[in-house]
Amino acid sequence: MKKYLKNAVWIAAALCLLLAVMLTASVKRQAETLSERVVRMHVVAASDEPHEQEIKLKVRDAVNALLAPRLSACGSREEAETIHARSLPDIEKAARAVYGGVVSVSLGRELFPTRVYETFALPAGEYESLRVTLGAGEGHNWWCVVFPPLCGQDGAEEAFARLGEGESVFIKGDGVVIKFRLVEWLEKMAERLAAVKAR
Repeated sequence: MKKYLKNAVWIAAALCLLLAVMLTASVKRQAETLSERVVRMHVVAASDEPHEQEIKLKVRDAVNALLAPRLSACGSREEAETIHARSLPDIEKAARAVYGGVVSVSLGRELFPTRVYETFALPAGEYESLRVTLGAGEGHNWWCVVFPPLCGQDGAEEAFARLGEGESVFIKGDGVVIKFRLVEWLEKMAERLAAVKAR
């Protein structure tokens, strides 16, 4: 009887592991597809002083106001990247007008953690990112999606429509946060196991 229970536990554990691996692979594939469709914005405050954190949000608003009309007819991430690249000097100027100090602006790939917003969540992963750093960039940051504009109050549903039904359901569906966090946890466990094995 004990041998039967032991075997049943091992079989259940193996099935759970198999399901976890399948879930991780599926979520990673969908996350990679999603990351190829969006451009995120990352605004880093100079410090965590309340005044600097307020300025960070004002810079975010100024950059969004500048980019919104330029991106309104944009149909793909590639088009958005081109517009962002051409707009970098204007973005820096708009941010500096609000901040009043040194601002650096760049466009490139960045690693983001899982992030939960009011109406959706985004999985951890590497995304194309418009990064605006204020001063020393030592404060808490703000990030969201600048293309399609998912984080503004206006036009969010239109932005979800631009993504397509598959991606929209992926980031808005029930249990997405738990799924994304589980995948992150499984990946960290795999990294730890690999590190232990390498010793």
